[in-house]
Amino acid sequence: MVVKRRYDATGRQEQARRTRRAILDAAGRLFVDPGYAATPLTAVATEAGVAVQTVYAVFGTKQRLLSALVDVTIAGDDEPVALPDRPFVAEIQALPEARAKLARYARHLVETHARQTDVMLALAGAATADPEAAEIWRRNVEDRRRGMGMFAAELVGTGQVRADQDVEGVTDVLWLAMDFRNYDWLVRQRGWAAGRFERWFVESVAAVVLA
Repeated sequence: MVVKRRYDATGRQEQARRTRRAILDAAGRLFVDPGYAATPLTAVATEAGVAVQTVYAVFGTKQRLLSALVDVTIAGDDEPVALPDRPFVAEIQALPEARAKLARYARHLVETHARQTDVMLALAGAATADPEAAEIWRRNVEDRRRGMGMFAAELVGTGQVRADQDVEGVTDVLWLAMDFRNYDWLVRQRGWAAGRFERWFVESVAAVVLA
């Protein structure tokens, strides 16, 4: 009697995750310096220590690699969990006070900007000359505004927003204040501490939208 051994794909799946992560890390370095346009996929493969065929097999195109890099950098991991379903969102929703919600979001914002700013600046630069990068940039801008619209509705729902502000107006303020370029200017270039940036975000938004 021949006993068939059950195939265990765990090891292969883990290797695939490591390979994907290595390619994303390599792209994260090279798309920042020397830049997206100047980096062929062969260079990404060399940096990641894999064959270029592997890069194509995992991501298909350079545009899809850039898109995945942006998503992973913003989320902080490669898990298939949408941002609205992340734990920090539930924590914000559980807070009763609008200012407390802003403070919790500000902490998340600093954590996100600390890892994403280089990639986002590279994306913004690439978008000025590369149509594929421009499309990814456009989607990112729309995603950020959509997210701030959800947060604005959360703040308005507390009943603590000024009477002359509506969801659309609060969305505009949040969308401007959360932009990664503010973090780049104030923290990375002007040397602000992360806590000071968090307070700036909370006080700036609160001064405009909260009663």
